[in-house]
Amino acid sequence: MALYDTLGTTYGRTRRPDPRIAARIHAALGDATDVVNVGAGTGSYEPARTVLAVEPSRVMVAQRPPGSAPAVCAVAERLPLRDGAADAVMALLTVHHWTDPAAGIAELRRIARRRIVVLTWDQRMFRERFWLVREYLPAAAAFDDSRAVPVDRLAAQLGGARQEPVPVPHDCTDGFGAAFWRRPHAYLDPRVRAGISLFAQTGEDALAPGLAALADDLAAGRWHTRHAGLLTLDTLDVGYRLLVADV
Repeated sequence: MALYDTLGTTYGRTRRPDPRIAARIHAALGDATDVVNVGAGTGSYEPARTVLAVEPSRVMVAQRPPGSAPAVCAVAERLPLRDGAADAVMALLTVHHWTDPAAGIAELRRIARRRIVVLTWDQRMFRERFWLVREYLPAAAAFDDSRAVPVDRLAAQLGGARQEPVPVPHDCTDGFGAAFWRRPHAYLDPRVRAGISLFAQTGEDALAPGLAALADDLAAGRWHTRHAGLLTLDTLDVGYRLLVADV
């Protein structure tokens, strides 16, 4: 995958798994004896029972830590696995990158014997609740509108998955899109933005005016005045959801 051969170069440093989110994912996997991770990236959140990772970017695979499950370079829409290959299959913050999400979901259902766990987000809620895209980066929000798969549609394609909210901790260690909701200065760091596909794909030219406005608001104290309520919160629900389906 050419995209992650470029923006995935820093994932090992900026996208470190958060233990609280890991606990939610591992609980959703239940007592599955073996797990396949599709769209695995560098291996974040893989439980010890992971038997195979599927990832199209060799740059991402190269950053997997020693001792990780074996990885194969392939895409979700054509998984090189037999029917019922694993007790559980997980796909975390990856469906929006697939060229054919419906085909990819069908493949997850084909290879899972018991359970599928997908981490995604509700774009409508993300737009409304995440101050960065709502107030400063409308171009990024518009980009996500074009690629986000509606949560209800994914749940239906999974055969009726239940939805579990995943609130983002204020000190989240995994630098995904809304991870720094209480640490606004982080979004001014190009190294942070480089590890977030939403911003890396939107492009620096489109982001520049909003980031300049954010920098001004932070310097003048306007951001802290406007968002004083956020500074009292430990977690924030901006729409991230675990979809859990039994097959």
